[in-house]
Amino acid sequence: MWIKICANTNLDDAKLAAELGADALGFVFAPSPRRVTSAEVAKITPHLPANVERVGVFQSLDAYEIARASHEAGLTAVQLHSGVDFALLQRLHKLFAGDVSLIQTIHWQVDDDGANAAIVAGHLRRIAADGFVDRVLIDSKVGTALGGTGISFDWDAARTTLTEVAPDLKLIVAGGLRPENVAEAVQRLNPWGVDVASGVESEPGRKSPEKLAAFIRKARESKVDSI
Repeated sequence: MWIKICANTNLDDAKLAAELGADALGFVFAPSPRRVTSAEVAKITPHLPANVERVGVFQSLDAYEIARASHEAGLTAVQLHSGVDFALLQRLHKLFAGDVSLIQTIHWQVDDDGANAAIVAGHLRRIAADGFVDRVLIDSKVGTALGGTGISFDWDAARTTLTEVAPDLKLIVAGGLRPENVAEAVQRLNPWGVDVASGVESEPGRKSPEKLAAFIRKARESKVDSI
């Protein structure tokens, strides 16, 4: 079970998450109360274990801007969060040449009218066919808010789409996860990974050591139980 602790804003939180066993740490460059700059992240990443991924969360900017910020911040992965832009994925894939991996976010509409599953399925098939990314993060969308809502999507409604449409993609579940429900999400969807931000905070931009430890422990235990 791959575990990403996202929306880190300071070195103490990032180091603690790594010490507790997180596989990846996320830093939000997109508009957010937890937004950081590449210069700020550059002061954090050199102090992290080499085996922990450093993931930058970006909106769809110019590919060269993303590449520049990634280099300055010391990132090992880029997560695109504001919609699926296949041309941008292709440009970044070429620019990074394997040095920085790509994660594409796809949003599952919480207040869905029934059409969302088909849209998600179409994106997953295209992503799998293009081969520019092998990891896809499924996050909740509530109204026009792209993530950060603390609300989970309907796991039962999403199960068939996420497990059958593109079985070779590594799917990461996000959106409203917290220590109390991560085991249920893993057991229902059997994802490759999970991602959490506000669900392990004591206040916006600050992590709770107790919630961090509980989330990581329960995510790992639930993956074993689901096999």
